[in-house]
Amino acid sequence: MFDSSHSDIRFHDVWIEHPQGRIFARSWEPPGEESASPIVLLHDSLGCVALWRDFPAALCAQTGRRVIAYDRLGFGRSTARETLPALSFVADEATEVFPLVRQQLGLDRFVVLGHSVGGGMAVHCAAQFANHCEALITVSAQAFVEARTIQGIEAAKQMFQDAAQQQRLARYHGDKAPWVLAAWIERWLDPDFAHWSLATVLPNVYCPVLAIHGAEDPYGSARHPQMIAQLCNGPVQLALMDEVFHVPHREQPARVLEWVAKFLAQSR
Repeated sequence: MFDSSHSDIRFHDVWIEHPQGRIFARSWEPPGEESASPIVLLHDSLGCVALWRDFPAALCAQTGRRVIAYDRLGFGRSTARETLPALSFVADEATEVFPLVRQQLGLDRFVVLGHSVGGGMAVHCAAQFANHCEALITVSAQAFVEARTIQGIEAAKQMFQDAAQQQRLARYHGDKAPWVLAAWIERWLDPDFAHWSLATVLPNVYCPVLAIHGAEDPYGSARHPQMIAQLCNGPVQLALMDEVFHVPHREQPARVLEWVAKFLAQSR
């Protein structure tokens, strides 16, 4: 199969078996022989493979690397979940899911790129597999629970009272949409989650890091990428984007792609 916007980029879909069900994944492959580690994408709290849109194909074309994205359990085309994730859900992705992704897709060395909460999960993956993670890229990642984060989620909670917004979410998650929304809002607003932070795991990241963040991000100030930059033990590049909100790779894709490609070229 071919991606219509990048006709030289092939993609194919695969399923990853997990004790709780099946995980849908898509892999984009550049023309020619692969010579660099693949990039694994971890989506945000309401995301899925489809919501990355044309970014994976563009990233594949720009970097010449295989790009892999998957729907977390309960999201997109993956198996539905009956109960909400544990409060340890950010760390759990690195211990309960990512090892199966690596094993079943045959990944040894890899680059991990995470958006929003996927950025926190990517940090855990980089720390958990420090000897195999070639580079870490965070995009709009939260590193702790900030008042601005809570305010942004409270505003989103009100916005999703609108039936049209709920229907939009259902286009990507089907009848799992109410669970997806609850898994985001109820977990992040849970008082017992208020002290969550990446502070203890960031020092276990030794690979090169690129932290991209929008200055106008409603879910987190510049303190988040700054914490990532300060606490990681590998070389860190911080890219704070003026007049950019929560989705830099959609708002200014050309700049993000250029930064990522340059960063990865330097990291090899």
